[in-house]
Amino acid sequence: MSEKNKNNQGSFRDKLTTVNTEGKRVWVYPKKPKGRLYNYRQIVAGVLLLFFFIAPFIKYKGDPILLLNVIERKFIIFGIIFWPQDFHLIVLSIISLLVFIILFTVIFGRIFCGWVCPQTIFMEFVFRRIEYLIEGDFHKQKKLARQDWNFEKIWKKTLKHAIFYVFAFAVANTFLAYLVGIDRLKLLITDGPFQHTFSFLAIVIFSGVFYFIFAFFREQVCTIACPYGRLQGVLLDEKSIVVAYDHKRGEPKGKYNPLEDREVSGKGDCIDCQSCVVVCPTNIDIRNGTQLECINCTACIDACDAVMDRIKKPRGLIRYDSEKGILEGTRTIFTPRAIAYSTFLTILLVLVGTLFAFRTDFETTILRQRGTLFQEYGEDSYSNIYQVEIVNKTRKSHQVEVKLLEPQGEVITMGDDLVVDKGEAKSGSFLAVLKKNQLRSSNTKLKFGIYSDGEMIEEYMVTFIGPNKLDKSQDNNSDNLK
Repeated sequence: MSEKNKNNQGSFRDKLTTVNTEGKRVWVYPKKPKGRLYNYRQIVAGVLLLFFFIAPFIKYKGDPILLLNVIERKFIIFGIIFWPQDFHLIVLSIISLLVFIILFTVIFGRIFCGWVCPQTIFMEFVFRRIEYLIEGDFHKQKKLARQDWNFEKIWKKTLKHAIFYVFAFAVANTFLAYLVGIDRLKLLITDGPFQHTFSFLAIVIFSGVFYFIFAFFREQVCTIACPYGRLQGVLLDEKSIVVAYDHKRGEPKGKYNPLEDREVSGKGDCIDCQSCVVVCPTNIDIRNGTQLECINCTACIDACDAVMDRIKKPRGLIRYDSEKGILEGTRTIFTPRAIAYSTFLTILLVLVGTLFAFRTDFETTILRQRGTLFQEYGEDSYSNIYQVEIVNKTRKSHQVEVKLLEPQGEVITMGDDLVVDKGEAKSGSFLAVLKKNQLRSSNTKLKFGIYSDGEMIEEYMVTFIGPNKLDKSQDNNSDNLK
């Protein structure tokens, strides 16, 4: 950072660049970016947008591959169905996500915001694209904003905001498809707004909010509303990888003169062309150092690299680097700490992924009926009453049957057959009957097999309660059996 910037350090950190001294909004008109990193970001944004709009239509075994049905507490993530009984997995995933965000930010700063954040994707690659197409680049946009409300301004503003709202409405319907499913959404559309007034009003309101955010609130989401920008202030350190200006190489600044030898004159590589400033979507000067408003979108990197090419200087005056890397003159992203944290994050993601992958399709609980003891069943047997509860996490209904595997005995179902629909939990009761001569103590371990459509889906161990003392005839019979 230059001496001038060090002396004025408080001047840019004590105020937002989008608010003037009178407290009024400063509208940002960023120059349309272009360059190598911007092209990569376009590819990433294109893939994410394509997936966002087509994912609700993709089905796997009759269900969408992604569904976040909070009302019915049914979630489908890449084809795997999660019911309320999988709440512990959801909690574990949220905890892992928080750890991932913290560690990822410590290593790579706010790179998430610039590359994959929905706010950035929609703002920079949809709404600004529409704006550039209708109103032109930043110079023309400023000129249009200053001129009186003539025919040109009216039709351009009207067309732009109409397209904005239509797109916002399409996004609102897509979000709804993720919540209720595409089939339910089609039904809401074909039945008309009067048949589903509440749902229609919800879409209109959400569309309005979405339109307001991207038509008016814009970058203030990142600088005012989003807590992640504040979070990075306590997570970043001198080793964090951020979009940074190499002040050692760039200072002191000086206007470019092709006939001048900048090394002899003592000038740095920065020619103070303001290219990095005019492309910034949050209106900051990255040369002042890391700032809360910076979303690591790399627009300044591309702009500066283009200028360096023109004046025949090495690229990278603005680049991904750490404060320590710039001070020490080393240009490396994969430091030992970054590798260690990345390895930990990978292990964490593999662990969570493994838990999800090995999640069972059924959950079974068998408990002896509360408040009951053993009963005599005929002349030579005892019985216990058990309750079984089955949670079916599959996509179809199953008829469940309980069989006694060890020791030899009999299971008698009480009531109707146990049929469990998909995503439901159902309970039933049954008797476990053992011969008296099979009992060795008052607590005998039983192994049950739970079968669905003739296939065993789970084993379960419980205790069979018998009399405290076996009579002599039982003891004799037991000895004879031995």
